[in-house]
Amino acid sequence: MRADAIAVTGIGLVTPAGLTVQDNWSALCQGRSLATRDPRLSGLPSDFSCQVPAFDAAALFGRSRARRLDRFGHFALIAARAAVMDSQLDSRTWNGERVGVVLGTASNSMQNYNGEFSQLLDGHPSRVSPLALPRSLPDTASGEVALDLGAKGPSFATAAACASGAVALSTARDLLRAGACDIVLAGGSESPLAPMTVACFAQMGAISRRRDQPHQACRPFDADRDGLVLGEGAAVLVLERHITAKARCAPIKALLRGCGTTTDAHHPVAPHPTGDGAARALRIALQDSGCSPRDIGHINAHGTSTRHNDAAEAAAFTDIFGPHLPPVTAPKSIIGHAIGAAGAIEAAYTVLALQHQQVPPTANFEVQDGPHKLDIVTGTPRPVAMNTAITCSFGFGGRNSVLLLTTP
Repeated sequence: MRADAIAVTGIGLVTPAGLTVQDNWSALCQGRSLATRDPRLSGLPSDFSCQVPAFDAAALFGRSRARRLDRFGHFALIAARAAVMDSQLDSRTWNGERVGVVLGTASNSMQNYNGEFSQLLDGHPSRVSPLALPRSLPDTASGEVALDLGAKGPSFATAAACASGAVALSTARDLLRAGACDIVLAGGSESPLAPMTVACFAQMGAISRRRDQPHQACRPFDADRDGLVLGEGAAVLVLERHITAKARCAPIKALLRGCGTTTDAHHPVAPHPTGDGAARALRIALQDSGCSPRDIGHINAHGTSTRHNDAAEAAAFTDIFGPHLPPVTAPKSIIGHAIGAAGAIEAAYTVLALQHQQVPPTANFEVQDGPHKLDIVTGTPRPVAMNTAITCSFGFGGRNSVLLLTTP
């Protein structure tokens, strides 16, 4: 093990599957989509989504803070508090100057934008909230988490489309290795469930229009897929250097051993059809970790259920793993696509898979198409004896990030 190995010591999750790690794992193992009708999207080509269960923000944060934050800020605070508690750290006594916060986001505050723009369109500029701008800044979530927990080290947002959350974790790893921090709260938060977001995705041809069967709409790698289903949520992981985590007898859940980040530089939105950039990210993560393709026991796929992305991802897996493909799962089939938070949420899920030694099933997968045949887990969780797993985030425009995680 490298002297600067990075440990995951805490996890906090807020997703359509619930606000606890236990609820999320249970929902993953059930393998059923959580997509339902969304009244906010009524009349649009896609009127369904995967939504985080209701919670009382005022009770959690106080009325003033709940009011000044948008939904993606609420998600980040809930996840960060849970992650710190899970890590057995105490934010009241830690050296805040050595604690950083790095959270990824892509669309951050779309609901806020929609509401405030409506005031302008209705001819009432004086009714635009003075909180509209601070709610909408990409680094609002990381700043509020730092404020809430007294984290006085680096605090910023990462933006890399659907890979934003994974890039945040990679960036946090670099901060720890460089000695800039002793602890980093890293992950992502996103709440894209707004009419403008859905209308844009619909015009791009990227979102499912299976309005009569929302629960069957997201079907990664299936021959009958017709687009993604939007979700929302947040994940925060507590990262520390392994040596310091071990010294304080921390609950080490996994090690972040390898990171690979690339760009396709092919098209503003579409991936390279051969999966070239994704394959390079996989190779870099493997080289960074010192692992070989045969060491990988499980792949958490990006698996958006879009025609081009799934095909390119399958090609990349075949390129790297050849005939020795590990079992694959695609959680977006269950919780939807949380855009900038997806990479962080699925990194947390990959840690859970390593802990439970199980690969959760993919919902709605029936018939695989194309020349690249993946070992998609379906139905029930598959027991797998594994020490190493990877999670993939391949965002719009070919922003690729791969994280390699191992058991402690």
